[in-house]
Amino acid sequence: MDWELYAEWLAQHVAHARSRWRNVVAAVPRHTFVPRWWTWAQAAPGPYGSAVWEACAGPSDPDAWAAAAYADRSLVTRVGPCHADDARPGGTTTGSPTSSATLPGLLVQMFRHAVVDEGLDILDVGTGSGYGAALLAMRFGDDQVTSVDVDPYLVAAAADRLDRAGLRPRVTAVDATGPLPGTWDRIIATVSVRPVPVSWLKALRPGGRLVTTVAGTGLTLVVDATPDGGAEGRIPWDRAGFMAARTGPDYPPSVAAAIEAAHSAQAEHVTVGRYPVVNVMEAWELWSMLGVTVPGIEHDYREEGGVRTAVMVHADGSWARATNSSPDGPAYVHQGGPRRLWDVLDDLRARWLRDGSLPVYGATARVAPDGTIHLRRGTWTATIR
Repeated sequence: MDWELYAEWLAQHVAHARSRWRNVVAAVPRHTFVPRWWTWAQAAPGPYGSAVWEACAGPSDPDAWAAAAYADRSLVTRVGPCHADDARPGGTTTGSPTSSATLPGLLVQMFRHAVVDEGLDILDVGTGSGYGAALLAMRFGDDQVTSVDVDPYLVAAAADRLDRAGLRPRVTAVDATGPLPGTWDRIIATVSVRPVPVSWLKALRPGGRLVTTVAGTGLTLVVDATPDGGAEGRIPWDRAGFMAARTGPDYPPSVAAAIEAAHSAQAEHVTVGRYPVVNVMEAWELWSMLGVTVPGIEHDYREEGGVRTAVMVHADGSWARATNSSPDGPAYVHQGGPRRLWDVLDDLRARWLRDGSLPVYGATARVAPDGTIHLRRGTWTATIR
C-alpha cells in the first residue's frame, strides 16, 4: 500500500496548512494501527443493543483498508468483549462498541485544546488502537508520552504496532479511574468521565492542563490545575463524544430491556407534544444540555414505514415514548415513572427557541478537588457529580 499519499490526503483534511499537526498526521501510517475493524451491518432497526457488526480485515482488501484507515472517521475495533483482531473476516457479533480508533480530526482538536509545548510530559488516557499515542510521540518524542488503557490486549497490540511504526512511547495497562503511575503536564483523555477522577487531578502537575469529555454529553472540558488540587477552565464550543471510561472488559449490563419495554408500555400520562419528534443523540446541543440537566437518560430512535419513534428511559423507572408519522407532524407522547422526561426535553427545546442557544456550550468550568464539575454561563449554573 502506498500509504504516504493517503496519509497526506488525510492530513490536508484534518489540519490547516500551517498547523504543526499537518506533517505529523501525514507521517503516521494509520492503517498499521487498524488492521482489522468492525463495521455496522444491521440492515434495519431492531431491538436496542442488538446492532450487528461485521469484521473487516484490511490485508484481504488493501483498497478498502486504505479507504477506511485514511478517512476522517472512527473505526470500531472492539464490540462488547470481542476484538476485531480475533474475528474471522466477514464474521459477525452483536453489542455496543467498547473501543475504537478515534477519527483523526477529533484527535487533532483535542491536542489543540491541550496546547502542548516542547518538553512537556503527556498522558494519553485511552490507548485504544495506539494511533493517538503515535501522533503524540511523532510530534513530541517517545520520552514525553505515556499512554494507558484498561484493556491489556489493546495495550499489547498498540505497543507492537507503535514499535513497527518506529515509535516507542510508554504504554501500560491501567484502570485510569484509579491510581495513575506518575504525574504529567498534560492529560488528554479520549474516554469520557463523570465526574473527573480524583486520580487525574492528583496526577496533574502545577500549571498542567486536562482535556477530556463529560460522559453522557457532547461536552469537551478544558481545565488548568489550581493550587487547591482542582482545576478551572471552560467548555469550548467544539463538540466531541467518546465512549465512557470503563473499569473492566465490558460496560455494565445494558438497558436494552427497559428500552424495549418503553416501546410498547401502557402510559400513565399521554399528551400531544409541543414539537415534532427529535433524534436527541443527533442534536448535540440539546443532548448535552439534557445530559447535564437529567443525567443518566438512555435514548433510542427508530424510523420505520414513515413513523418516527424516540424513546427515553432512566434508571429511576421514568420513561417516555414519542411518535409521529411525518417529520413536521405532532409528537404523540406516552410517559411513565416518577419523572416526565419528554416534558423536560420540550422545556429545553422551548428555551432553545426563545434564546437561540442553550447555555452549556461556552460555559466556564470549575473542577473541585473531589472531581465535581461546576458550570456557569451568565446566570445559568449547573453541577455535574
